[in-house]
Amino acid sequence: MGTGKRALVATAVTVVCAVTVLAAPATAFAAPDPGPSSGPSASPTPAPGKDLQEVRARLDALYHDAAVATDAYNAAEEASKEQSSMIVALAQRIVDGREQLARLKDRAGAAARAQYRSGGLPDEAKLILSEDPSQFLDGAGRVLQGQKATKGLLAQLATVQADLEQYADDAAAQWQKLEAGRQAKAAAQKRIEQQIAAAKKLEAELAQEEKERLAELERQAAQQAQTKWLDENTGVVGDTATGASAQGAKAVTFALAQRGKPYEWGAEGPGSYDCSGLTSQAWAGAGTPIPRTSQEQWRQLKHVDIKDMRPGDLIVYYADASHIAMYIGDGQMVHAPRPGRSVTVAGAGSMPILGVVRPDA
Repeated sequence: MGTGKRALVATAVTVVCAVTVLAAPATAFAAPDPGPSSGPSASPTPAPGKDLQEVRARLDALYHDAAVATDAYNAAEEASKEQSSMIVALAQRIVDGREQLARLKDRAGAAARAQYRSGGLPDEAKLILSEDPSQFLDGAGRVLQGQKATKGLLAQLATVQADLEQYADDAAAQWQKLEAGRQAKAAAQKRIEQQIAAAKKLEAELAQEEKERLAELERQAAQQAQTKWLDENTGVVGDTATGASAQGAKAVTFALAQRGKPYEWGAEGPGSYDCSGLTSQAWAGAGTPIPRTSQEQWRQLKHVDIKDMRPGDLIVYYADASHIAMYIGDGQMVHAPRPGRSVTVAGAGSMPILGVVRPDA
């Protein structure tokens, strides 16, 4: 194996190793619980209700920022996988092209040497000296064919050389994109970790009674939002709701089977999930691959009206599409909520809905 080939193969191996490192599981993230709402005032002890409402609003903001950063991290990770695969493919093309170039050069050299050996006398002299003019003419025809073949070899050489240069340029461009993606992932990961750490610190400062009261405030806010949503969308629940497709039913079964598994930003199972990791894996298990991130699921999948929603459809939350869940019917959804929580069933209207998408439309 030549030096150039060894270098390119080593590059391909290095890329594969890099992909393995980049794809190593981190921790995943979903979106926050609903924003502040007007719930009952908190008891005077251990803290005024207004203070706990402010804590809840702050926690929601921190987890929401982490959700946005998680989508950015997941998008960068998907792009880096694609770019790394392209680099490996380009490296193999370069290896194959160099081998083809070497073979063509050998053939061209052999043809040139053959022409040199037979080209010592002019054609007129060869004809005069030849004992068999027909044999000379046959030989001359073969020489012409050889010259034509040599020109074809030279054209092939030029084409292969140009392809190799293009492959090298493409590989360099993909390396630049890969590096930019690595930096984007690193920045997103740092942002995620900062926001989650700040949220955990805020929660750690609460007394146990305050934590219990905070959880009650969250439950009340979610219940109020769900009740309001059901009042506004009476046709979604009950006999008018459309049944799931065969694939949708499989996706729902998969998602529900993950209940109790922890939320982890960047995770796609099987032991933990983030919000879009759960929905993408559920639909992959149903035989319909969909984009990895909640924002891309919202952007690329078919939008359907809430009144036409059926089990298996995906509900996208918040104006920036930073959270996503799967509708399971009867006004309920299953989702991976946020760090510190597990995959669970909740009211479909317990968070602000941006819209609904259908993977198997």
